[in-house]
Amino acid sequence: MLEYLHIKNMALIQECEISFGTGLNILTGETGAGKSMVIGSLQFALGGRVGKDFLRRGEKIASVEALFTADTQALRQRLEENGIAPEEDGTILVARTLSETGKSVCRINGTAVTVGMLKEIAEELIDIYGQHEHQSLLNPSKHIRLLDRFCGPGFAEAMNGYRTGYNALKDVEKQLSGLLGDEAQREQRIDILQFQKEEIEGAALRIGEEEELLEQKKRLGSMEKLIKLTRESLSQLYDGKDNLPSACDQLGDALAKLQEAVEYDSNLQGFVDALADAYAAVEDMARELKREADQQEADPQALEEIEERLQTIYKLKRKYGGSVETVLAFYDKITEELHFLANSNEIVAELLAQKQAEQKKLTEAANTLTEIRKKTAAAVTAQIESALRDMEMKDAKFYIQIEEKNEWTVDGKDKVEFLFSANAGEGLKPLAKIASGGEMSRVMLALKTVLVDGDEIGTFIFDEIDTGVSGRTARKVGEKMHLLGKKRQILCITHLPQIAAMANRHFLIEKRSLHGETTTNVMPLETDGAVQEVARLMGGNDVTETTLAAARELMMETEG
Repeated sequence: MLEYLHIKNMALIQECEISFGTGLNILTGETGAGKSMVIGSLQFALGGRVGKDFLRRGEKIASVEALFTADTQALRQRLEENGIAPEEDGTILVARTLSETGKSVCRINGTAVTVGMLKEIAEELIDIYGQHEHQSLLNPSKHIRLLDRFCGPGFAEAMNGYRTGYNALKDVEKQLSGLLGDEAQREQRIDILQFQKEEIEGAALRIGEEEELLEQKKRLGSMEKLIKLTRESLSQLYDGKDNLPSACDQLGDALAKLQEAVEYDSNLQGFVDALADAYAAVEDMARELKREADQQEADPQALEEIEERLQTIYKLKRKYGGSVETVLAFYDKITEELHFLANSNEIVAELLAQKQAEQKKLTEAANTLTEIRKKTAAAVTAQIESALRDMEMKDAKFYIQIEEKNEWTVDGKDKVEFLFSANAGEGLKPLAKIASGGEMSRVMLALKTVLVDGDEIGTFIFDEIDTGVSGRTARKVGEKMHLLGKKRQILCITHLPQIAAMANRHFLIEKRSLHGETTTNVMPLETDGAVQEVARLMGGNDVTETTLAAARELMMETEG
């Protein structure tokens, strides 16, 4: 529902704020007062196109803000798809500005969006119908979804079953498409996969091998320095150097002197024991080190082999993945694909049989959807024709045409379109080809009245759709619009008193000139003001006691 509209510097509107209510909101005013300007501003806020001449003269920027309350599944999905978090209270604030350069900025709940995103979301908020405006019910692609909303809970279960089968069939067809493609391309693919498989198999990769090889490479690459350092250490520990005693010799000499000292001081025995242990440990370690040093030997051949192995690993990693694990996973994948392609004839036969089975199941599921739709269409058609008769279209015919398509779609195999004939003997035509404005107005109201429960949009706007109707017919149109207002919020611009008298909330749009400037203002009318305006619509600007009395009577009939 549209709660609030703020317009600033749009054409003749300097600034105005409108708080709309539930039910039927009527907007009236003299010709040229700017009634359609209000709707035009709202359309701009919701993504419509306007020229920079729509900016009020002398101003640099215009803005429109529209506050809605709405919380439908379709709207939540649209918001989430566009990265906009819904408010907890279900409010949606749409704001758009227009600069003197003609550029505009759009925001939804403070988040900047493109015009395309704004239009997508606006489709779930409001439906605008005017004599030259696009209307959702005139779009045949939407007719099937509208009809489906009336088909009851059993239809949803049938649709879920159908779509499961539809997705299964598409999967089989995708696999077949890959197998039944160009023979030469398939053979080329097999050759490539076979080469890749043999290349990886020949490498016999092992997880952890690369790390082990790097450690060995590091050791062999520094062997000369390793031998030098090891032998120098061994010399200092065990052999001695340049007439200098080794560490073992010095520890042995120190131990001997300390043992002699114990004879004079027994308290030194602990030091003797510790030094003896140290001497024995160093001597054992020196002997082990000597054995290790004797085995150390430069091996250029081994180093070259390690380098070649590492290059093999690096090459495969570059071609098939960033790690050995990834290369092995790639190997598993191509092995499976190779098996699939190599056995394609057998697999094709299996898939063709599966496709036939899926098509049979899908045909049955689609037939179930068609049966439910046709039964529902008959009931909806009867209700719409009844509504048309209520609006003085006694000979009108409405028909929901359901034809079979040549292929399955996500919604089944049905093509649904609403057709209409206004007079006896006339052929049924698509809604978009209805020529008369009056006929179109009544058809739209009949459709909206009947289909309102299948449409989640909360606000309908009718911009002078009463064109071409008057008298008793106008009264019937007003009654239908009032009835529709019991289920949805309606905004209607009208020049007919019969419709204005039905208002739950009445707004007067008037043009004023002051100090050489012309502005359009919007005022909510209380009871007396509404009576005055309905009287003006009945008798022109010359409002008399007679027209006032007639207006009160007309409005009392509505209340009754």
